[in-house]
Amino acid sequence: MHRLMRGAEVPDPLAPYLAVDRSRPAYECWVAGHMVAGLDGTAAVDGRVGSLSTTPDQTLFRRMRAIADVVLVGAETVRREEYGAVRLSEEVQAERRLRGQSSIPPVAVVSRSLDFDWTASVFADAPDDARTHLITCAAADPGRRAEAEAVAEVVVAGKDRVEPAAALRALAELGHRVVLCEGGPRWLGELIAADRLDELCLSLAPLMGGDPLPVSVTPPGAQLAGFTLQDTMAEDDTLFLRYERRREAGELSDQ
Repeated sequence: MHRLMRGAEVPDPLAPYLAVDRSRPAYECWVAGHMVAGLDGTAAVDGRVGSLSTTPDQTLFRRMRAIADVVLVGAETVRREEYGAVRLSEEVQAERRLRGQSSIPPVAVVSRSLDFDWTASVFADAPDDARTHLITCAAADPGRRAEAEAVAEVVVAGKDRVEPAAALRALAELGHRVVLCEGGPRWLGELIAADRLDELCLSLAPLMGGDPLPVSVTPPGAQLAGFTLQDTMAEDDTLFLRYERRREAGELSDQ
């Protein structure tokens, strides 16, 4: 056992995340989850993450999008958190272009129902070169799908439900090599059950007593997934943990 002590100050909290080599995913693309939890494991307060997230976490949450080719999120999280298009400073956009990325990563929303307000910011404010993606299934209502195609890039991934592996294959085919998943807990659980989560960035807020909803809700019968602690940071009383999926030698799939 090792006691972790506060070390040297990190001038730029995003730098350790930017330095991670994400060029060898287990499957088609690297999938990183970014979540926040209270000390009791709760993932929301009154159905929303905002009251749970501390100021240091909110700052890192916004900046972490710089690592992503696409920001993946479940439909209910989009509705509850009133998602908008990703916004990055001109400096960050320039840095992304130097790394061979697009200036702005699009948001990709997972939804079977396609039940949205199409005037919402996540659709209406998305720039033309980072149009919001809607990942749905073949069984989605044809009328709503037609409405969706007018405001978003529609991706079909699965027959009766959105299948995580199919969704990520589709995103990889669109050129998205690093996928940043921002929840919600059920969609994150689906990704874990499908063995598609390469990395988890977990912020622990110094709070207890939120909703009885954990960071991840895995489907019944899902196997346990093991992770290795790669990095820890702290600001004030918020702890930032970075894990990578533990894999045996030779377990990486052929690319």
